[in-house]
Amino acid sequence: MKLIAAIDSNWNIGKDGALLVHIPQDMKFFREKTMGKVVVMGRKTLESFPGKRPLKGRTNIVLTKSAGYEAEGAVVVHSIDELTKALAEYDSGDVYVIGGGSIYRQLLPLCDTAYITKVGVSCEADTSIPDLDEEPGWYLRYTRKGGVHDGMEYNFCTYLRRKTKK
Repeated sequence: MKLIAAIDSNWNIGKDGALLVHIPQDMKFFREKTMGKVVVMGRKTLESFPGKRPLKGRTNIVLTKSAGYEAEGAVVVHSIDELTKALAEYDSGDVYVIGGGSIYRQLLPLCDTAYITKVGVSCEADTSIPDLDEEPGWYLRYTRKGGVHDGMEYNFCTYLRRKTKK
């Protein structure tokens, strides 16, 4: 399983249910990585999309504690066990965790790769993800220069989970 997110300099990802920044190249990167794949998200993330509709061209799975929650065009699960069963038919390399903060924290232990777009600004935020530079078991594999958008420098970073020796 993979994680994909855009963060500010403090590993924040959002405020009031919205992304902190909108960088066209980051959106393109997200689409290229996730198109035709499985995306796993929380209810609030789904509801933040235009029309509260699932992302087109992907299998959308929503993990929520809200009993009876339904989302047309998406698979809804209510626990990590249910999620694991729903994901059993897919290659784990085709599964992307896309938010929000609680979902990232719950599923990080199941991920082996994280695609992080680092934006070199500090934003006012109410949602963050674990700092993979400080997270035991994770390391920065490489960084690809992104560019500058609206005065904000950004880079595409790939983190990998360290393999444990048996």
